[in-house]
Amino acid sequence: MTNIEFLQLAEDELQDTFEYYEYQQKNLGLRFVDEVYKSVKLISFYPNAWTKISKNTRRCLIKTFPYSIIYQNRSDKILVVAIANLHRKPDYWIDRL
Repeated sequence: MTNIEFLQLAEDELQDTFEYYEYQQKNLGLRFVDEVYKSVKLISFYPNAWTKISKNTRRCLIKTFPYSIIYQNRSDKILVVAIANLHRKPDYWIDRL
């Protein structure tokens, strides 16, 4: 299991999306966060299992929600770069690298 670190902007996206879904329907935000953390746990065990989108960056789709986890597998940790909405401009997060 590899250590996971979130960029502050990725944490902000997670919080904002939680609040959005929670406003839409009670406990939907909690379900979203639960799915994100399930995905993060899988990434920590199998960091190379998901789609490569650049030399060092991968994307893991989040089950039942139109979001993905954009991350890099670094030598000492997994760095979560974005919790990306799949309906947004595709590479909006690229400047974070």
